[in-house]
Amino acid sequence: MTPSDTPKLLAFYGSPRRNGNTTTLLNEAVAGARQAGARVREYTLRDLKLSPCLEIYGCKQNGRCIINDDFQQIYDDIQTCDGIMLASPIFFYTVSAHTKILMDRCQSFWVKKNWVTSTPPNTLRPPRPGLFISVGATRGNKLFEGALLTVRYFFEAIDTRLWQSLLYKGLDSEKDIRQHPAYRKEAHTTGGAMVEHLRSGGV
Repeated sequence: MTPSDTPKLLAFYGSPRRNGNTTTLLNEAVAGARQAGARVREYTLRDLKLSPCLEIYGCKQNGRCIINDDFQQIYDDIQTCDGIMLASPIFFYTVSAHTKILMDRCQSFWVKKNWVTSTPPNTLRPPRPGLFISVGATRGNKLFEGALLTVRYFFEAIDTRLWQSLLYKGLDSEKDIRQHPAYRKEAHTTGGAMVEHLRSGGV
């Protein structure tokens, strides 16, 4: 990627709340990325028609999921984007159900690389940067460990590297994030930094 390019980013909103804390933070990151000159396509997962993975392995034909729903557009966008932003609250020490459905449907990317083309990881395309944003209600030391492990393996399947994570504890009620302007500012700055990172040729 050269500095003159306009990065194309995907932003996935994984909260069951329409205006929750992770949504607010991802909105800030998207705004920062757009301000820096990126094109961002946003997906609010709760509003999409997304079946869970049915493990019928129709994707073994050519690496593409055969369930005909909104994932088909997501699949195309993941193949062509330059970076990914993902936001989810913590549910039982991992991501939300909406987010997990997206992840499980991306098993088709893993199948394509490992069974259809037998291509080693990150050789179909160089890994691109991924940003993960999450909040949790408690303040336990291991609050984000499960989610981070899941996100790293998900990103690896779609040739993405966990470039940065913004993780905030002690946020539960829908509007709690409003009491933390520094968190919102950090998300906005990180969105812009992601674009500059791509322009500099980073992954």
